[in-house]
Amino acid sequence: MTETGEKKQLLHLVFGGELKSLEGVEFKDLSKLDIVGIYPDYASALVAWRAKAQQTVDNAEMRYFIVHMHRLLEPEMKSA
Repeated sequence: MTETGEKKQLLHLVFGGELKSLEGVEFKDLSKLDIVGIYPDYASALVAWRAKAQQTVDNAEMRYFIVHMHRLLEPEMKSA
C-alpha cells in the first residue's frame, strides 16, 4: 500500500494475435495484433484475457497473453 492507503498500481497489458506455429510465440502479422488493454492489476487483466481467449477458442493459432508491465517498469519488484 502507498502512504495514502491506496493499493499500488501493478500495470498489466493484455494482447494477442495469430501465431505462425503452435510451437512458438512468433506472430503471423504484427500489424494485426489485438491490444486488448492495460489494467491496474492482475485480476482485471485475467478477466479481460479470459474473455478474449474464449472469443477465439475455435482458432488454435490465436493466442492472448498477459504482460506484467510493472515488472518491466520497476524490475526490482519481483514478488508482485
